[in-house]
Amino acid sequence: MKSAMTSVRDRLIVALDFPTPAKALALVSVLSDAVSIYKIGLQLYTAAGPEIVRAVAATGAKIFLDLKLHDIPNTVAKAVGAAGELGVQMLTIHLSGGRAMLEAAASAKSPSLSLLGVTVLTSSTQETLSETGVSSTLESQVIRLGQLGKDCGIGGLITSPHEVRVLRERLGSEITLITPGVRPAWAAADDQKRFTTPAEALKSGADYLVIGRPITAAADPRAAVERLLDEIAD
Repeated sequence: MKSAMTSVRDRLIVALDFPTPAKALALVSVLSDAVSIYKIGLQLYTAAGPEIVRAVAATGAKIFLDLKLHDIPNTVAKAVGAAGELGVQMLTIHLSGGRAMLEAAASAKSPSLSLLGVTVLTSSTQETLSETGVSSTLESQVIRLGQLGKDCGIGGLITSPHEVRVLRERLGSEITLITPGVRPAWAAADDQKRFTTPAEALKSGADYLVIGRPITAAADPRAAVERLLDEIAD
């Protein structure tokens, strides 16, 4: 999807983290021509199912389906195939699922679907890794999983902005890097542990930024988008 990017506005992904489809669609209506890509995650997809994907896509927007697939290879492959038939452009998968799962996913995807591998969640810390039995440093784990994903045919990575620069250096320019954990200078950190400003993330080599609450919880979401874009431009 890199070739389609013509401005910072095209690199912004707004997270539709809402409990009901009505609230999500209301925001999409408000942002209309200001945003071209929306993330539909577990909360909204569980509440509304494939119909919310179709409804948002009907507005002309691109869909980033953030389900973070992690299961046996056959199950993941079938889910990837179903996402392709649904018409989404991006789909997340946990790289910690291992080579067999990742290769099955890559073989099942349609040409128009970009698989995005999750390295380490932006809410995680070194302590989180230790609690789950991972002895590597956080950065080493991100690099290891990123390389595994690339080797298995995964076209993009979801990663903290703190690891964007090293992943770009290690994996090259062809891999797509998408960063959640991005907070404008004027927004609260919420539950993110490893975050930077949008401008810092882009400067480090990010291709896309995923931003939710600074926009969705704002009194005026459209103004928040414009303020965010102005901050990046400055």
